Amino acid sequence: MPRTTKVDCPGCPPLRALTFDVLGLVKVIQAQGKDGEIPKVVERWGEPDYSKSVLAASLVDRKFDPLLAVARKNGLIEVLNPLNGNLHVAISDNTDSSPPKDDAIIGMHLFAKDELALASRCCTLLSCTKKGNASMRSIDFSSSSSEDISTNPVKTWKVCGSGDVMCSKVDGSETHALFGGKGVEVNTWNLEQCTKIWTAKAPKKNSLGIFTPTCFTSVTFLSKDDHRKFAAGTSSHQVRLYDISAQKRPVISFDFRETPIKALAEDVDGNTIFVGNATGDLASFDIRNGKLLGCFLGKCSGSIRSIARHPEFPIIASCGLDSYVRFWDIKTRQLLSAVFLKQHLNGVVFDSHFVGEADITHSAVESIQQDIEIGQTVSEEEHTPQKRKKASKEDGEGKKRKGASKENKKSKKKSHGETESKQR
Repeated sequence: MPRTTKVDCPGCPPLRALTFDVLGLVKVIQAQGKDGEIPKVVERWGEPDYSKSVLAASLVDRKFDPLLAVARKNGLIEVLNPLNGNLHVAISDNTDSSPPKDDAIIGMHLFAKDELALASRCCTLLSCTKKGNASMRSIDFSSSSSEDISTNPVKTWKVCGSGDVMCSKVDGSETHALFGGKGVEVNTWNLEQCTKIWTAKAPKKNSLGIFTPTCFTSVTFLSKDDHRKFAAGTSSHQVRLYDISAQKRPVISFDFRETPIKALAEDVDGNTIFVGNATGDLASFDIRNGKLLGCFLGKCSGSIRSIARHPEFPIIASCGLDSYVRFWDIKTRQLLSAVFLKQHLNGVVFDSHFVGEADITHSAVESIQQDIEIGQTVSEEEHTPQKRKKASKEDGEGKKRKGASKENKKSKKKSHGETESKQR
């Protein structure tokens, strides 16, 4: 059974997360939202196999008909149902003669479609390999048999002529994509036309006249609505902010500790990013001025490989080579819970449409209370004549006191009348 650690905290809200590891396993972690509850592993999909190690994953997070795409080390891309783990389709990404180990998938994105396109049972998938071979294909899995499934490549292009691509990212509008890596300057592509629209300039030579090429390890857009601003992490423990509408060199750059940056994630406000490095340090920065907002309390013992921000709750999840997935509070930067998953982890994503038992029971109790209140008001309106309440002891004593006071008043009046008659 997985080991869990607990700290003094109010507990995690109702959440559901999916993790991916080097043995090809997909594990589902849930928390029902009860007070002080620790998230637990509720499902495990797949069998341990190092050749099926998960290299990249993409989730279409929607309420109806969600999809999950997983890229494996053996060159297979699987489209799963993230609710139960059922396999929709498995295709091969080996478009060239080179073996998968020399040209493995480093980035993948599953495009979300509107409700009208869901009935067609098809999806569009973008993948990019280490050598810069990008392809965007349409997958139709409407047929029940795997032989009739069609996977027609829509567009294929070359991201770079030399070097190794190490990171990629698609913006919220799903019209632009970022690519960068070792010997590959970060560049922006228009996915509708498959054309490169912007490329960053190489760094300047240092004071000794030595040119050191940049190695980009992670990229992220700052906002879902704006593809012009993005942040990039490098192997030289540096975080850079680029604005393609301003210039080709970084607008702001700052260092974070002394190890390579391995994971970046943006906040919903568009001004904050979360940075994780190779020694397990996790911090949040104000990307507008490069100011360190604070480090998350609780040292991780391994490299952080993935950071995910929950779209509703102020929580982020991080995972890495120490085999732990950790949940953090963004406001206080406190560790809420950590779950040990036995294998080195490569990625984590949130299912934002999960509803825990605590919310269900709370809503049920509220509805029952409302029904009771409505029933009481109706019964009061129907039965207007009501029984008289029995008088309590205090009420009886009060009545006795009132009667005594009346008798005293009468006696006073009589005595007053007698005195007047005597005087006459």
